[in-house]
Amino acid sequence: MPLTLDAVLDALRSVRYPGFTRDVVSLGVAQDVVVEGGRVRLRLAPGPGDPALAQAIEREVRAALERLPGITEIAVVRAGAASGLPPVLGQRPSMAAAGGLDDTLLPQVRHVVAVASGKGGVGKSTVAVNLAVALAGAGNRTGLLDADVYGPSIPLMMGTDAPPRLGAGARRLLPFERFGVRFMSLGFLVEKDTAVIWRGPMVMKALTQLLGDVDWGALDVLVVDLPPGTGDAHLTLSQKVRLSGAVIVTTPQDVALADAVKAVSMFRKVDVPVLGIVENMSFFSCPHCGGRSEIFSHGGGRETAERLRVPFLGEIPLEPAIREGGDSGTPVAAAAGPTARAFAALAERVLAGVAQPEG
Repeated sequence: MPLTLDAVLDALRSVRYPGFTRDVVSLGVAQDVVVEGGRVRLRLAPGPGDPALAQAIEREVRAALERLPGITEIAVVRAGAASGLPPVLGQRPSMAAAGGLDDTLLPQVRHVVAVASGKGGVGKSTVAVNLAVALAGAGNRTGLLDADVYGPSIPLMMGTDAPPRLGAGARRLLPFERFGVRFMSLGFLVEKDTAVIWRGPMVMKALTQLLGDVDWGALDVLVVDLPPGTGDAHLTLSQKVRLSGAVIVTTPQDVALADAVKAVSMFRKVDVPVLGIVENMSFFSCPHCGGRSEIFSHGGGRETAERLRVPFLGEIPLEPAIREGGDSGTPVAAAAGPTARAFAALAERVLAGVAQPEG
């Protein structure tokens, strides 16, 4: 069978850009692909910077193409050495051609704060919900966007499962509001208990719509609960809106801290200030004897923050009331007590960070 352009593009899509989940075609690194018989010509444009990374990308591209039957020649023109970031990420101020920063999405929102983690299971959504409630409790006009498209949990944690409503003119969705927080989630828009099985472009489109097709109104802070890891949702958010900063959630044990380091690195690569690291499930205080148990170790979050030279935002205990509040739809930050005060202190530090972000 003759070599086709579709076959060549499929082969190129198997080449991931180093350090990212997306491929060199979707990131615009492989361009101007031409197929003439068994000869393939293309241009690689990874951006200015480190030539070693550009060479590594070219090697992977050639290896992928050489596996195709019918290939007789591969001609690669390299437009520039790589910077450690694909072009659409390495040039954030001028990304209009790549669907970049869009100041029309959140025109009345002063600060957008991402809550992220390098891995799942560290209580990221719990921290995001309680942070938003604590910010609202301190008098800030606060929104909460559930961008965890694969596992949206904000509807349960905020105690609402009603279908969303349309605003005047039926053009935009109205966010729900509880505890002084306006919130929206993909969980309100898909059938309950249905798995979301989407590729990257669908994730990016859904997140863009949640930003732009919801009538958020005037907000001081919009907290965005991102999926675990460092994938398409993170890149889309950093490309579409001006993030005031990111809060990284971890637990004290090494397996979580290793991934928290990757999350810090990712946000720094896309020029988003890291507001700091919060250590969740930091310790357990027995309600019967008063003894303290450090179930997942302790202090790793502070040590990692110091090593990475980012603020340490505090310790959140492992407490039944946090779980009960999440399951019942009444976040613990909305009540009184030491845990609510821990989230209030976290909110205060986050506000201080967006006022004076990382340099």
